[in-house]
Amino acid sequence: MSQEPPSLFEPDDGSRPLADRLRPKALEDVVGQEHLLGPDAPIGRMVDERRLVSLVLWGPPGCGKTTIARLLADQTGLAFEPLSATFSGVAELRKVFQAAAKRREVGQGTMLFVDEIHRFNRAQQDSFLPYVEDGTVVLVGATTENPSFELNSALLSRCQVFVLKRLDERALTTIIERAEEAIGRTLPVDDQARQAMVAMADGDGRYLLNLIEQLQTVTGTLDTSGLVDLVQQRAPIYDKGQEGHYNLISALHKSMRGSDPDAALYWLARMLDGGEDPLYIARRLVRFANEDIAIADPQAVHQALAAWDVYERLGSPEGELAIAQAVVYLATAPKSVAVYSAFNAATRLAKKTGSLMPPANILNAPTKLMKNLGYGEGYEYDPHTPGGFSGANYFPDDMEPEKMYRPTGNGYERVIADKLAEWERIRTEKRTRADPEGEPE
Repeated sequence: MSQEPPSLFEPDDGSRPLADRLRPKALEDVVGQEHLLGPDAPIGRMVDERRLVSLVLWGPPGCGKTTIARLLADQTGLAFEPLSATFSGVAELRKVFQAAAKRREVGQGTMLFVDEIHRFNRAQQDSFLPYVEDGTVVLVGATTENPSFELNSALLSRCQVFVLKRLDERALTTIIERAEEAIGRTLPVDDQARQAMVAMADGDGRYLLNLIEQLQTVTGTLDTSGLVDLVQQRAPIYDKGQEGHYNLISALHKSMRGSDPDAALYWLARMLDGGEDPLYIARRLVRFANEDIAIADPQAVHQALAAWDVYERLGSPEGELAIAQAVVYLATAPKSVAVYSAFNAATRLAKKTGSLMPPANILNAPTKLMKNLGYGEGYEYDPHTPGGFSGANYFPDDMEPEKMYRPTGNGYERVIADKLAEWERIRTEKRTRADPEGEPE
C-alpha cells in the first residue's frame, strides 16, 4: 500500500511550523539572494574557501538572514551560537565568549550570530571587539536597519556588510511551490488569489509560509476576496523613525524634482499607508517649493502652505487630498535652484569678507553727526527714478560686486532674467558716463 503524502492538516513531523520545516538545508536552496550566495558571489566564494570573516547581514524581514547564518556555520565547520539582542545582555555575551574560548583551545571555531544586532547599545557593541579581533568568534549580525546609522564605527570597521534583497515574485513563487510539495497538495486558491498571496507577503518569505498555514481550515477554492476575508491584510514595512522613513521621503522629493506626478503620488500614498504623519509631509512640501522651485513658480510655496493649512483644518482622510494636490502641483511646476545656489554663494562670500561696511550713501542718517560723516549723501530713491531703477552700487565700497543669482529660463525666472539683463545694461551705461575713460565691465 502506497503511503499517503503528508497534508497541511496532519504534518508528518509534528507541529513544527511550515517555515521551520522548509528551512533550506544548503546555501544553494536559499531563494532570492543569488547575488551574495552564488558560486561567484562574495559569500559563496568565502564558503568555498572555508574562509569566513565577521559580517553583517542587512535586509528586510523574512529574506533569510537567520537561515543563511546557520548554513554558513554548518558549511564552514563552526559551532553556531545564536543570540537575540532583544533578549540578551552582557551576561549572556560573556558566557558565549567563554565557551568560544574553550572551543578554540581544541581547534573548534565559533560563529556568534546576533539577531537584531542594532538593538545592542554602544557599550554592548564594543564588548564584541576584542573577541572579533583575536578570532575567538566570527561575528554574524543580522539587522533590518541601516548599519551605518545603528552600529558604531569600530564594530563596522571589523565587519563586511552584505545587503540582502526583499524576495521578489519569482522567489516567493518558488516558496509556494516548495510548500505545496511539502504538504502534498495544491493550495486551495485560484490563480488570482495565488498572485494576491505573493503581493500580501510583500517580500517576506516567513510571512508567506505563515499565510499558507492559515489555509489549513479551508474547504473549496478561495478567490482573492475570500483570501482577504480569511487573513488580515499585512501592514506595509515602514518605520517612521528609521531608514524606511528617509528612503520614502527621498523618493517623493526626487520624483517631484524629476517632474513625475504619478511616481510622486505613489510614494505619497506609500508613506501615508505606512502611517507617516501628514504634517511632516506638508512641511517637506513647503521646503521643496522654496528649494527646488522658488521663483520659477512663485505660487508653488503658496500651494504648499495651503495644503498644510487645509490638512490642519480637515484632518484625515479629507485633508490628505489637499496634500496630494500640492504634490501634483509641485511635480509639474518649473524647477529652479538658482535662489538656493545664490544664497549658498552669498553665505560663503559673507564669511569670506567679514565686517565690511555698507556704502555710506545707502545708510540712514538720523543724527547730525551721521549726516556730517556723509551718511545717506547721494542716495537715489529708486521709485522716483525713470523705470524705478537707479543702477546704484549696494555692495561695500571695498569689494567688487559679484553675481550670485543666475536665473534659469524656466517659468517666471525667464521674466526675471530679462529684467536683470536690462538692469545690467543700465548699470553699465551709468558707469560709462561716470568714467568715460574707463573700461566698462
